[in-house]
Amino acid sequence: MTSASPSIPAMPATCDLCDVHKADRSGDFRVLPPVWRSFGGRTAFAGLVVTVKCFEDNTTVKQLLEGPGLGRVLVVDGGGSLRRALVGGNIGAAAARNGWAGVLVDGCVRDVAELAACDVGILALARMPLPTERRVAGEVDVPVQVQGVTVRPGEWLCADVDGVVVMPRAPA
Repeated sequence: MTSASPSIPAMPATCDLCDVHKADRSGDFRVLPPVWRSFGGRTAFAGLVVTVKCFEDNTTVKQLLEGPGLGRVLVVDGGGSLRRALVGGNIGAAAARNGWAGVLVDGCVRDVAELAACDVGILALARMPLPTERRVAGEVDVPVQVQGVTVRPGEWLCADVDGVVVMPRAPA
């Protein structure tokens, strides 16, 4: 088990969850590919999944993270783009301030030093200083593809230094 700070409940380690579910053939328990880099102040986080699908436009990401997080995790299907940053320092600070447990971005982030100071988990593929252009809102609470793995709103995501797993509900 991972340890927890006073404000963050203990959660099972992803390795422990994989040990429990290693024989699962249903597709309910999924392990995301090992491509994520940690940028936030928390290296371990878990929560109920909210999804957004957007491409090189963070309008909806910003709107969601400026609202109540309630300990949830925002999973951003940014199409794996390495051309624009979908989360930066101001948005990361808003996520921490508003009670989001974490953000997983299938794309890039910027303001890396600022993100490291935010009390929120932030995983992304890479860093990119170029911001998005706000043109088209994204789709919220739709099934998304993150590095080839389907993630649905209302599922549970656990992330730590060993990896990221997704399952239908919080572990018992």
